[in-house]
Amino acid sequence: MSGIPNQLLFGLDTFGDMTNDMAGNPISAGQVIRNLVDQAVLADQLGLNAINIGEHHRDDFAISAPDTVLAGIATRTKQITLGTGVTVLSSDDPVRVYQRFATIDALSNGRAEITAGRGSFTESFPLFGYDLSQYHELFEEKLELLVQLLEEGPVTWSGKTRASLTNQQVYPKTERGRIGLRVGVGGSPESVVRAARLGIPLALAIIGGDPARFAPFAKLYHDYLAKFGREVLPISIHSPGHVAATDEEALEQLWPNYQAGFGRIGKERGWGPMTVDHFMGEANGGSLYVGSPDTVAQKIAYAVQSIGAQRFDLKYANGPMPHEMLMKSIELYATEVVPRVRKLLA
Repeated sequence: MSGIPNQLLFGLDTFGDMTNDMAGNPISAGQVIRNLVDQAVLADQLGLNAINIGEHHRDDFAISAPDTVLAGIATRTKQITLGTGVTVLSSDDPVRVYQRFATIDALSNGRAEITAGRGSFTESFPLFGYDLSQYHELFEEKLELLVQLLEEGPVTWSGKTRASLTNQQVYPKTERGRIGLRVGVGGSPESVVRAARLGIPLALAIIGGDPARFAPFAKLYHDYLAKFGREVLPISIHSPGHVAATDEEALEQLWPNYQAGFGRIGKERGWGPMTVDHFMGEANGGSLYVGSPDTVAQKIAYAVQSIGAQRFDLKYANGPMPHEMLMKSIELYATEVVPRVRKLLA
């Protein structure tokens, strides 16, 4: 398995979807957040490598401040890496992003990680007073500043999207001297080249279609790392899914929740209605990792091999699925899927 290390990493992603209880009744955002902390604690206890929490500013997601939730998780976990999926850097201040994650790094004894991205939603732009016409410029400039900040030395920087810095120290410094950083990419070649130019590990968001179609992005990334004289850096995959005891049970549990979550987003964006045929197409041959441990493990192994990835992050929360089902999915992923993938790729 060229390019695939023996110690493939496995993580979890969640956007903190607003969820229902087992009777189908909506629960509060506060309870969703408390449940998410319990999900992270379970993932830590079962030995998963990372949990990443997304940032959204909508009523269908409970998490608008993932770093605050990660700080809470930090005090209840011991070894799991605590990251975002993603930090919407375009509408944030890189200095404050650094400071918040340096604080999480302290609370967690060095387990903080930032995944920076532009995000697939734009609600944060009007909320924080940013102009969507600067969508690309905001991210480009702020990512370059964040890369400098993470070196933890004096920063001199100037741009058009925030005040300049001249020989500025930013505190607190971390004990290990650096916070981990990835850049989230959804399929833009320009974003892949930017990550290579800045020397940032790549997180590919593959939410539909055969994951092998993203192999050219991995090649482009490695080609440009070499062109810029960078060392080889890891690639990770982010994709949605759900694990249950059998394929039938997993599909039955996920479908109404997937339909509710993705159906609403699709309607907002003018896509066609979410259909069972589309759902089953993604489950059978696309990037929806739903099924029994054997089924999900085989799909993950195929994706990792196709891309040459070093990490797979399962987006285990999709729509209003109850906490109890999410906990069982996490348990099966950690105890049955991960060992099977390792064996398949050995």
